[in-house]
Amino acid sequence: MQQDPAPRFRVDVAGLPRYVPGRAAPTELVEKLSSNENPHPPLPSVVDALGRELGRVNRYPDPRSGELVAELATALSVPDDHVVPGTGSLGLARDLLAAAAGAGDEVVLAWRSFEAYPVLVWAAGATPVPVPLRGERHDLAAMAAAVTDRTRVVVVSNPNNPTGTAVRRAELERFLGRVPEDVLVVLDEAYREFVDDAGVPDGVELYRRRPNVVVLRTFSKAYGLARLRVGYAVAHPAVAAVLRACTMPFAVNGMAQAAAVASLRARSELLERVGSVVAERGRVTDALRSAGYTVPESRANFVWLRLGSGSRPFADACEAAGVMVRPFGEEGVRVTIGTPHENDHLVKIARDLAVRERV
Repeated sequence: MQQDPAPRFRVDVAGLPRYVPGRAAPTELVEKLSSNENPHPPLPSVVDALGRELGRVNRYPDPRSGELVAELATALSVPDDHVVPGTGSLGLARDLLAAAAGAGDEVVLAWRSFEAYPVLVWAAGATPVPVPLRGERHDLAAMAAAVTDRTRVVVVSNPNNPTGTAVRRAELERFLGRVPEDVLVVLDEAYREFVDDAGVPDGVELYRRRPNVVVLRTFSKAYGLARLRVGYAVAHPAVAAVLRACTMPFAVNGMAQAAAVASLRARSELLERVGSVVAERGRVTDALRSAGYTVPESRANFVWLRLGSGSRPFADACEAAGVMVRPFGEEGVRVTIGTPHENDHLVKIARDLAVRERV
């Protein structure tokens, strides 16, 4: 029997790297520390702002996110036309790559880093050039050496996901000095608010002196708005204009705009919550190290365990005991910082597993 013809797609779809999102917890009895979510719900003022928007969902949102842009520009001390909102830092990264790179072009990135980046590079038609981490951190010297005349974009995640490590000011400045001015440098700072090391540079300060640098940030992590998908880019006008032209119309919905504005206006309260997550991160790191695990210094809202072939067994054992964590092949496991109770539960499981391994 003759089969009907099927739609044709790109021949390299079969080899496309897959982005694997965190699973939903299978039951309410399983605590989810696998998706880098903020353990705190939105502040009451943010919930109120969302409530006011509910009665207007029949209307399109402001296509330019004008109020949000103005709030961000004031908070960051940058001109309005340097700010471009989008559907999280991920959506903005997609649009940047689509605008800057295509067939025959290359995108240099650290690996392992954010899983979605190779997918976005492929979707743009370009070729990813992964540069292995060194000591769980970006090897910026090797990344600079990987730049060729085919390179259109270089991506630096600071802090890096999933290792949580961050590059420091002097090494990043040296790196930026080696990248040609016609190559776009994307500084992904999705976890910037959790950085408590003054030696880790603020990308917004770096971009001011470098027209080829664009900074990506999000409201998903520190601000606890993951479900609303809102983030922003900060870039010089030439880059911002291209990004604005490539961003889907009405990309940031009205609920997201309202919640982001309310969150910025409650920033001091939100930073208190961030401080509690950072304190818990330190406590969890110390507890895991004392149990015998090697944990690099994290500047994000998660910690990384390089467990090699033991990654999947560790993750499975944690889930069986009631905590979901995120394994990455045979490399390691990422553990989100949750509530103190959730963190205590995770540490107990990890200690029990470490004792079992030693027996």
